[in-house]
Amino acid sequence: MSRQHLGELLDELEPQWQARCEGSRHNRRGGARRRQAGAGPKYELAFQDRLVVTLVHLRTGLTQEALAVAYGVGSSTIGRAIGEVRPVLAERGFAMPGRPGVRLRTLEDVFAYAEAEGIELRLDGAETQVRRPKAGRPGRRAFVSGKRKQNTIKTTTFSDHQGRMLFSGIERPGRMHDQTCVRTEGIAEQFRRRPTVKAKVDSGYQGLANEFPGQVTAPPKKPKDEACDGDKRAWREARRRQSSARICVEHTNAELRQWAPMRRFTGRRETYPQTQRAIAGLISDRTARRPTRPGHSTELMLARDVTR
Repeated sequence: MSRQHLGELLDELEPQWQARCEGSRHNRRGGARRRQAGAGPKYELAFQDRLVVTLVHLRTGLTQEALAVAYGVGSSTIGRAIGEVRPVLAERGFAMPGRPGVRLRTLEDVFAYAEAEGIELRLDGAETQVRRPKAGRPGRRAFVSGKRKQNTIKTTTFSDHQGRMLFSGIERPGRMHDQTCVRTEGIAEQFRRRPTVKAKVDSGYQGLANEFPGQVTAPPKKPKDEACDGDKRAWREARRRQSSARICVEHTNAELRQWAPMRRFTGRRETYPQTQRAIAGLISDRTARRPTRPGHSTELMLARDVTR
């Protein structure tokens, strides 16, 4: 993270953090404060230190005990700091490329932005290993992924044609299918409401491609074994082009994996959505600054005019 990005976060989040803390105090008191501002016990860590501690925890996955030793405070102080700053980071939303100060927070925002800017979306699912629920708890098998054979939580990432993150979330248990995850979030309704929005997906979303053939593009179906060699070569080339067009969202998911909690989440599963959204929002800040490159056509073109 650059110094400029850290400074922008401090200016943006400190007023929100103070308002959030004052709101919680107001609820505990049951009314307005009775002492002057500044009275009472002081924070051991200023907001700047609290933000840095939270960022280090999100990036490296260091335990609260290790961070407490590094800052010379108690582990409860570190836990309280992370518990206060992480929700503020998660509520920021996702940066909009070319629109400083405007954030995307819902799936509806993403589709509205794609329709207004004429952007073809890319979406893909990703799984993060989480702690196994205790034996006997209801819904324990819901987190067992059929693909990874581990306890996971599945998220869905949306990006544009340059891999700039537009949205990442829709947290569901790992046993749920990729397509079911986005359908339960209402993606089919968004495609119906905005018929000009298009998307490229992998074979896991074949049902969406069948339902919206003019909007969702999935890899072509493999020809049968008795098909001619020409059909098989055409299928391989079409599949390669489609994969090349949507590989950018795979790179976006790879950026999430650079943060330790997204490789293997060791905290409570209840805090995973907050952690994931906080990290994804920080990544979107960086990707939104990438300059827009002109798109290249993937259409097959004749090397020479054969009609003459």
